[in-house]
Amino acid sequence: MRPSGRKLDEMRPVTIETGIQRHAEGSCLIRLGKTEVLCSASLEERAPPFLKNTGQGWVTAEYGMLPRATTTRNRREAAAGKQTGRTTEIQRLIGRSLRACVDRQALGERQITIDCDVINADGGTRCAAITGGWVALRLAANRMLKAGLLTTDPIMGHVAAVSCGFFAGQAVLDLDYAEDSEAGADGNFVMRDDNRLVEVQLSAEGAVFSREQLSNLLDLAQGGIDHLIAAQRAAL
Repeated sequence: MRPSGRKLDEMRPVTIETGIQRHAEGSCLIRLGKTEVLCSASLEERAPPFLKNTGQGWVTAEYGMLPRATTTRNRREAAAGKQTGRTTEIQRLIGRSLRACVDRQALGERQITIDCDVINADGGTRCAAITGGWVALRLAANRMLKAGLLTTDPIMGHVAAVSCGFFAGQAVLDLDYAEDSEAGADGNFVMRDDNRLVEVQLSAEGAVFSREQLSNLLDLAQGGIDHLIAAQRAAL
């Protein structure tokens, strides 16, 4: 039995509310159970220096948690003077995931930064950030197309992410904190709407797993991704 009472292949309730930040080119608030992440997209009319004169654009991401997103206060990383390794790893994951659905030539020499700020954390924050970050990116591209800044849509499809793992010896979908903290193995699966994998982060925390069990997790992830992409479409 899962602590939440959910079925093994049952997602937490998902809602995506758009237009949260009026100044951003695109924004949304994604709620995945008790996890809430504010995602916004900001456009710069210049690409990073390493892309100068290439005709290609760039999508990058920044990620952070508000001090009371968790049960005890986390010190702001700005106050500490540096980002943690976890933060750096997560924002790189978000950037890689979103670039997997972008035609950077169609974007032109521009940069879009996706800011993902965790308001409440209860597991799956990076997956929620990727899923909500795509919505913010999609909205920004829509705005650029409407303004005539783009002649070709640079967004090639949907991208979403979900966690899967083994809790109490069973494969489960969309782990919350109670499950994640006790999981024998857990991972994050990033996929596009054409069913192709973008990235898999999976490691044994307390128990090794077989290839057959990995296939089971992939099947669970596919169902979860389909559910999240449907939520993305509904939000738009």
